[in-house]
Parts: sequence; structure tokens; C-alpha cells
Amino acid sequence: MDKVILITGASSGIGKTMAIYLTTKGYKVYGSSRTPEKHGTEVFPLLRMDVNDVASIYNCIDEVLKKEGRIDVLVNNAGAGITGPIEEIPDEEIRRNFNTNFFGPLNVMKSVLPSMRKNNGGTIINITSLAGYMGLPYRGIYSANKGALEIITESLSMELKDFNINVVSLAPGDFATNIAAGRYHAPVLKNSPYELPYGNILKSINEHVDDGEDPILVARQIEKIITSEKPNIHYKVGSFLQKFSIVLKRILPDRIYERMLLNHYKL
Repeated sequence: MDKVILITGASSGIGKTMAIYLTTKGYKVYGSSRTPEKHGTEVFPLLRMDVNDVASIYNCIDEVLKKEGRIDVLVNNAGAGITGPIEEIPDEEIRRNFNTNFFGPLNVMKSVLPSMRKNNGGTIINITSLAGYMGLPYRGIYSANKGALEIITESLSMELKDFNINVVSLAPGDFATNIAAGRYHAPVLKNSPYELPYGNILKSINEHVDDGEDPILVARQIEKIITSEKPNIHYKVGSFLQKFSIVLKRILPDRIYERMLLNHYKL
């Protein structure tokens, strides 16, 4: 029996790539988007879901359950980027980003769990970020909510073990997607104490936005997780140096690691 997979945020980027890839591998894939009418695809059905709207989440999941009777795999992929000095990012933008990157995925998980328990099994894959393993300058809000999703993954993995439900995280590094188009950039304020360092980092981010790796690598890792009898709790996909930076964080003294990051970002 082919697994039924629901992927949030599947209208573009990594989500769309994994949805197309898994469909070609024979899985029954449903994607979700806030505006499916703008991003329709003939390869897989794209349903309406806004992860910031609980009613929208329930409606989307209910639609899949009515059509298929089950959801075997949930891929929590919908998310949004945010940059800026923490002191200067408007509170409403911070809350909006946490709603999209943390509370949204949390509510999607809570909505799909009753059906997974009823079917005595399932897999939840939370797409986090390598940035969630460390506090990055001018990306602190993003690092914080992705890190929170990593920790929730660990807690749920233990809480759901008796129901044969696997909960794992997959943390990508930099990939060539259109995430920058939907990212909130706090403006570089004239005469701000952060004007020069933040301006330089923002310029660097924009210059290297297309230099990431191929999203197909994430899609292939998703399939490996789905087909694993006992998947790990955490997975990481990215360049060697990006993944190695997490190892260094574990073994280096805090201030030395901080200096390494400051040097990397030329701060």
C-alpha cells in the first residue's frame, strides 16, 4: 500500500521539489499552500492551508483524510525567513515569524495526531534548519524558532513512542530556493548602531542567495527517512562545512566558537 504524504508549503522551493520527487517514486502526495490557485501543479494535488489559521489546518487535513482515510507521513515544511537586529525587528514581525515557523507546525502536528494514533502509526518530519543549532547574528529570531522546533521534536518523539509514531527533524543548510522572496528583512536604518554590520550581512545574504545546494538532496533524505524502520531523531543536510560547524559548537569553548562565527560574518 502506497504511503499517503502531506507536505506543507509545497508550492515552491524545497517543498515542491520533495513533492514532485516523492510522487515520481510512487507515493500518494498532497501538498499545501496558502494560495493553491496561484501555484497549481498537475504532478500532485495542492490543497489550501495557512499554518497560521487553525481552521485552515483542520480543513486541509480533513480533506486528505476523507479522500485517503489516512495520512502516513506529515512533512512540516512551511516556513519563512527573517533577518534583522533583534532590537529593531518590530514585535509583530517576530510574532508572525514564530507563528509560521513554530506554532504553525505545532498545530499541524496536533491536528494530524488523532488519525495517526487511530491507524497505529505514522511519521512526522519537521523541516528545521542548521541555523536552529546556533544563534546567528542578525538571524536570531529564525535560529530561535527553528531551534524550538528541534526541541519539540525530541519531546514528541518520546511522548508518541507508544503509538508507533516517529517524529524526526531534518535540518537543511543553504539550498538554492526562492525562500529569500518571502523573507522579512528589517530595514537598514540610517544612523542605527547596526547600520554598517547588518547592512553588510544583508548584502552578503542577497549576493549568495542562489549559491546553495540542490533541493533534491533534501527530497532524497526525506525518502530515506520514510523507508527507515527506525529513523533517527535528527538529520542534517548541507555542505560539509555547514554540518561540521555544529560539531565544532559541541567541542569548542563558547567564546572561541563565537569568535569563529564573528570572523565568518566579518563582524
